[in-house]
Amino acid sequence: QYIKMREQAFENDGLPELPPTAYDINGTWDRNRYTDWQKTLIGGTAYKNHYQATYTGGSIKNKFLVSGNYLNETTVFPGDSKYRRASFLANFNHLSDNDRLQFDVSLNYSVDDNDLPATDFTSEARLLAPNAPELYDAEGNLNWENSTWNNPLRHLESTYLAKANNLILNAAFRYKIFKELDFKSTMGYNQFHLKESRTNPHTLFDPAFGLDSGFSSIFLNTGERSSWIFEPSLVWNKEFGKSKLNVLVGTTFQDQQQNSLKLQATGFNSNSQIYNIAAASTVDIRSDEENEYRYNAIFGRVNYNYNGKYILNLTGRRDGSSRFGPGNRFANFGAIGAAWIFSEEEFVQNNLNFLSFGKIRGSYGTSGNDLIGDYAFLNTYSTGGTNYEGIPIVEPTRLFNPKFAWEINKKLEWAVEMGLWNDRVFITTAYYKNKSSNQLIGVPLPGTTGFNNLQANFDATVQNTGLELDARIIPVQSAKFKWVSSFNYSSPKNKLVAFDNLESSTFANRLRVGKPLNIALVYQYNGVNPETGVYEFEDFNNDGEITGTDDKQKVVDLSVDYFGGWSNHLAYKNIYLDFSFQFVKQKGYNYLFHYPLPGEAVNQSVEILNNWQEPGDQASIQGYSAGFNIDKLFGHAFHRSSDAAVSDASFVRLKNIEVGYNIPTKCSKGFNCKVFLKGQNVLTFTKFKGPDPENAMYSRLPPLKLFSMGLQLTL
Repeated sequence: QYIKMREQAFENDGLPELPPTAYDINGTWDRNRYTDWQKTLIGGTAYKNHYQATYTGGSIKNKFLVSGNYLNETTVFPGDSKYRRASFLANFNHLSDNDRLQFDVSLNYSVDDNDLPATDFTSEARLLAPNAPELYDAEGNLNWENSTWNNPLRHLESTYLAKANNLILNAAFRYKIFKELDFKSTMGYNQFHLKESRTNPHTLFDPAFGLDSGFSSIFLNTGERSSWIFEPSLVWNKEFGKSKLNVLVGTTFQDQQQNSLKLQATGFNSNSQIYNIAAASTVDIRSDEENEYRYNAIFGRVNYNYNGKYILNLTGRRDGSSRFGPGNRFANFGAIGAAWIFSEEEFVQNNLNFLSFGKIRGSYGTSGNDLIGDYAFLNTYSTGGTNYEGIPIVEPTRLFNPKFAWEINKKLEWAVEMGLWNDRVFITTAYYKNKSSNQLIGVPLPGTTGFNNLQANFDATVQNTGLELDARIIPVQSAKFKWVSSFNYSSPKNKLVAFDNLESSTFANRLRVGKPLNIALVYQYNGVNPETGVYEFEDFNNDGEITGTDDKQKVVDLSVDYFGGWSNHLAYKNIYLDFSFQFVKQKGYNYLFHYPLPGEAVNQSVEILNNWQEPGDQASIQGYSAGFNIDKLFGHAFHRSSDAAVSDASFVRLKNIEVGYNIPTKCSKGFNCKVFLKGQNVLTFTKFKGPDPENAMYSRLPPLKLFSMGLQLTL
């Protein structure tokens, strides 16, 4: 099929003879060779070993836990690279004899060692010609086939190494000052170190280039991040009559500092010295950064409960962030919520015996967002990586914006919770509507300003609405058999509610008022012209030409329509079965968006075999071209940006399945012993034309099927 496609492409282009670079069909490569490159480059088996040991003990007043983990994981790519992680966890909990003092301390330390491939082979696995040369020559060296191709295994010559240490300390403290007044505090500290490198030795390139270790290079990155958080609070609980009052007042102090240093070293006498930057002929400092982030807040909450049926909740807070300019660092937020547990009403208990729990709740409030980079409001400068008369230059990279402030989100939610027949059926239904204003985004600027964008609060309003459903059902519950089933469903919707002067803004070709944010403006595909064999598109402005500005008017929605899952747990005596399905309704970019011109020297999807061959043909793919027909080149470019490249990407996936057996203690001599077999991403049902509906990126490895066996022993 591939050879026929290529021959027909050159025939359609009208070339008198095959060009010298058509190695795949002009006799340079073996026309009869065949390699399944997906199986060869991404079809291996990855192995994962996970060991965990935990020991717990103590008394009623003092409890402790220590745990160790070790993970060793390989990859489906060629080579013997792997990822390893070792971690240690310790926890101690103390309660004083008079029950007034309680504290909990935990320490978690992990070490990561990663030498997985620096390159994802997925793209080359999908695009390499099936008759491309062998990977190795007769001597076992990389085969460059007389410089006619780039051997994909050249990437294995490049080595990626990353070592990371992560320390997490947490503490929680409670002291009962009076009967009704508690002092509580949580504290945390995190220290993270990273050291990574990537080598680019000269052996990455064809030996015919005549390169030596003087062209080898290494990129080095060292980084460190430390952060701490301290959150003290006072909690007052008061009961009077049928009323319960809970009042909380607290504050938060948070600080984070991070720094990184990136170097590039080039030119070595030998590749054996590539990790010694002192042996390099040139060392460039690519970046040297230090950032600090501080966050401070004061908050309060009042919760009132009357007779166990009526609940009112008020919250307020004032947040401050160093990521905003003077005068805008602090902002006020608040919320109000109410609930009615109607199942506690006498008329419900007397008339609806099947209703074991019923609750209606609602809330409205505001919250802020500062999830942006540090110093976004300031004039900033950076080194440009070039020199002027031997002196490194400094260039402006960001404009000062004194009005930069918090993003505001207004949230409304209503929900109903019901438990039926002693909660054997429990259903929660919720509806939410959020409106966001002052979005923190980069507003594009004209290139003449010298800046790509201005970090600012965008004067537009976005609305997010959704319906969510959660249900848990216990169809069967007996002494020997139990079945628990859970279902969740979510239907999120968003749209641009307001945007002043959208038509004259830089977003005019990306957004539409009343439409979702995740839309794409594309060409409207009208099929293949049966006479010329070239794609045709709708000419919206009727000027006789297809242009990007005026004719990309078809709106396609790439948002998720709905998603959810269905999970089940079945247990019979000591045997259990767990399985869960994931489902998503959506549209996405298919193979037509990612694949090159049909007829070029790359592998293609079998769908392109329905191609135009002669006048009068009714086909879904235009006539093949090797790249020498300008009409088909333009047609292909427009086709990739049309609604033809968007199709149904919905799927149902058996996400997890596990079967296990709890060995009776009389057979395991007092041990609690469990053996299990797990599967992940086992089956996928979809009509999507592409590698994977969940991850439609053709250059990225899709989710792997994972099968594992395990043994758990408890003393």
